[in-house]
Amino acid sequence: MLRDSPLDVVLLATDLVVAKDFYGEKLGLPMLDESEQSLTFSCGGGSRLLISKSETGTADSQTQAQWRVQDLAAELADLRSRGVKIEEYDDPGFKTEDGIYDAGFALFAWITDPAKNSLALLQYK
Repeated sequence: MLRDSPLDVVLLATDLVVAKDFYGEKLGLPMLDESEQSLTFSCGGGSRLLISKSETGTADSQTQAQWRVQDLAAELADLRSRGVKIEEYDDPGFKTEDGIYDAGFALFAWITDPAKNSLALLQYK
């Protein structure tokens, strides 16, 4: 049944070389498989992130994937040390402080990959 099966996230990228550098080097995800059409990275709990070659890439600015982390501040410090930009937002009712948005039940932060996929990090309180 689906509820017992692992779920893989598939993101689009127009340049797999750039995607490989971002996910493998900057984010530090282990590479599982590489072809001319896709990249597959390992994530926690047996989950996988697949990057599929696309002619058009992503057209949506909404969050495409999200990691659940234990210590958001430590994750952000590690990402910053690798040169990853943490997004900042200052909209009515939605403002980050040092890259972190407090939603009450959880803390969130966002990064954007080179293909403009929005990626979230979530720490439940």
